Amino acid sequence: MTAVVQGADAPRDVVGVGFGPSNLALAVALAERDGPSSAFFERQPRFGWHRGMLLDGATMQVSFLKDLVSMRNPTSPYSFVSYLHARGRMPEFVNAKTLYPLRVEFHDYLEWVAGHFAGSVSYGSEITALEPVAEDGVVGHLDVVARRDGRTTTTRARNVVVATGLEPRLPDGVTGGERVWHSGELLHRVPWLRERRVRKVAVVGAGQSAAEVTEYLHRTLPGAEVIAVFSRFGYSVADDTPFVNEVFDPDSVDLFYGSPPSVRQALLAHHGNTNYSVVDADLSLELYRRRYQERVTGSSRLRVVNVSRVRSVRERPDGVALQVEYLPTGVVGTLAADAVVCATGYRPADPTPLLRGLAKLDGAGRPVLDRDHRVVTSGSVRAGIYLQGAVTEPTHGLSAGLLSTTAVRAGEIVRAILDEGR
Repeated sequence: MTAVVQGADAPRDVVGVGFGPSNLALAVALAERDGPSSAFFERQPRFGWHRGMLLDGATMQVSFLKDLVSMRNPTSPYSFVSYLHARGRMPEFVNAKTLYPLRVEFHDYLEWVAGHFAGSVSYGSEITALEPVAEDGVVGHLDVVARRDGRTTTTRARNVVVATGLEPRLPDGVTGGERVWHSGELLHRVPWLRERRVRKVAVVGAGQSAAEVTEYLHRTLPGAEVIAVFSRFGYSVADDTPFVNEVFDPDSVDLFYGSPPSVRQALLAHHGNTNYSVVDADLSLELYRRRYQERVTGSSRLRVVNVSRVRSVRERPDGVALQVEYLPTGVVGTLAADAVVCATGYRPADPTPLLRGLAKLDGAGRPVLDRDHRVVTSGSVRAGIYLQGAVTEPTHGLSAGLLSTTAVRAGEIVRAILDEGR
């Protein structure tokens, strides 16, 4: 394996680990300050944000004003409005009278912005280590070690911003395979379902993704039965009322961060129904209407197995066997399907292996963070390390892993980096 050192004599001011929306917003905020040098590394071969769930007709659940910049700098040339103008669709979008763009359109916006920074991003690169560079006992730089196509490169940085996003989560004991997969792979797997003309697909989960997968498969596989399996009585509707939505305002981060741990936990519990295991009211109603219509016509293809928990999933050459427990009685039965989609959410990618020996950890083994998202390190580490994304939710609130505060957070991190540099 060949090792190459990039720019060891000219460290970058900022190196970003990951290039999803969070570090894309950071790249924009840095560019608008016209000065700090930067480089970004992304594991995917090209820019992508939940490509497997870019379903036709699916819309964003946040306003287009919560793009990469507008909440911080509404005059930015990287706003969603600027994108619409560049694409020549401004009049049509206005005429559509909506705050919520199509998901595929918002992804195109993100790609459009990412294209402006193509020269600063190394795609297909996996970061394997952050190595401290000490001089006179002080760590003023970090060597960011990346692996790409069998080669290892090292980029020296004054500051590192880690935004490695989310990882798909399967139910405990379930292993993915040809017939069992996570909802994030949906559009990549649909051709397989069609080629084999599957007759029965089970969808495990009760959140927005589960409902969207159920609706999509029911609509696009007209010959198949779609079985929704979840432990709730029915789909719970997301609370997106105005007062509650203020939990996603930038100012709420200050309130959350300054609260005692017990209050933080209470706020997360109180308002988890804004984001976790909940479904848009219109989508829930649409699925109910479809099931009712099928009962009227006697051609039931949409089946709901509620108040039930999947105990195990066993993949066979000709199908999948799910052991499902009906919770009110404890009776366990077998549900047969041709394929299983696990719409069981995501977990934040764990940054601690990269930060081992650099970060101070709390009692739960998580990096301790300042309000400006900087990792608290030992006194000898002067290089800046910052975290973005859902991994910071315990200290920075429910908006940490969503788009709501992405623009403002990127500005806060850039300001902290520049202030520290001065």
